[in-house]
Amino acid sequence: MASEFDLIRRFFEQPARVGPRTLLGIGDDAALLRVDPGMALALSTDMLLVGRHFPPDAAPRALGHKALAVNLSDLAAVGATPRWATLSIALPTADDAWLAGFAEGLFALARRFDVDLVGGDTTRGPLAISVAVLGEVPAEHALLRGGARPGDDIWVSGVLGLAALGLASLQGQLGLDAELAQRARARLEMPEPRVELGERLRGVASAAIDVSDGFAADLGHVLERSGVGALVHYDQLPRARSGDAALDARCALAGGDDYELVFTAGQSERAAVAALATDLGIELSRVGAIQPTPSRLVVLDAAGQSMAVPVGFDHFAGAP
Repeated sequence: MASEFDLIRRFFEQPARVGPRTLLGIGDDAALLRVDPGMALALSTDMLLVGRHFPPDAAPRALGHKALAVNLSDLAAVGATPRWATLSIALPTADDAWLAGFAEGLFALARRFDVDLVGGDTTRGPLAISVAVLGEVPAEHALLRGGARPGDDIWVSGVLGLAALGLASLQGQLGLDAELAQRARARLEMPEPRVELGERLRGVASAAIDVSDGFAADLGHVLERSGVGALVHYDQLPRARSGDAALDARCALAGGDDYELVFTAGQSERAAVAALATDLGIELSRVGAIQPTPSRLVVLDAAGQSMAVPVGFDHFAGAP
C-alpha cells in the first residue's frame, strides 16, 4: 500500500503549479506565501463528509471540483481574489483511480482561478474532505454581511433552487425532464463559484453572502449582522421550475448548494449592477429591498400576501 507521502507526491504535489506568490509550497512543514502590499488576507474553510454532504458513490472528479468550489464561493462573497488552498483528506483506502479523478477535478478548477495547492494532510478513515482557501482583498473594499442599510436593493445572481431540485431528483422525490435534470445535477455536483462577480462588486455592493444553506437562511445572516429586515417579492426570484410549484418554492427559498451570491446595493448602483450582468454574462435579479425592522424577512407572493418561509439547511438538524 502506498504511504501517505507517496500519495501526496503522486496526486497532489505539483511544483510546476506554484506561482509567483508562493515562496514555498508542498514539501516542508509549512508553506511560505507572499501577500501583496496593502491587501488583507481572506480565509475560508469547509468540510465535506460522506453520507452528509455527498453520497458514497459520488463521482471523484466532481467531488474534487466541489470541495474547492464551495470555498472559492466564500471568498467571492467577501470580494476576495483566491490565491492558495490546502487540502486535508481522510480516505478509507488508497484507491489510485479515485484519487486520480479527485485530483483532476480539484486542479482543473484551481487552474481556472490561478490557485496554488500549498499544503494539507492525509490520513486513513471514513471519507472526509476539508479544503481551506486563502485570498487577497483590499481591506477597505471587502464585502461584509454587516453593511446592508434600509433602502438598499437586494440582488441575486443566477438561478435559485437548481441544486435542491437535483438532490430531490437523485433521491427519487420527483422526475425532471432530461434538460432540467442535467442542469440541476450539474449545479449540485459541480457548482460555479462567482469569483469574478465578487471581485467586481467591490465598491458597488454594501453586503454579500453566498447561498450555501438556502436563500432565506443566508439572507437572514445578512439581516442579523446588519441589524435590518427585508421585503422580498417571490415572483422576482430567479428560480428553477419543475412543474411542482410547492417544491419549487421550497427549493428556491430554502434549498442549499446553489452557491450563487446574494448581495445588497444602494439604489444609485442599479446601472452599475446592470452593467456587471452584461459584462459577465450573468443574470442578476433585483428581488426586494432592505427594511428598517431588525432581522425580519417578509416574502410576498404574487397577490401581495406574506408567504411562509421554510427553514434552510442546518448541519445539526438535517436538510430542508
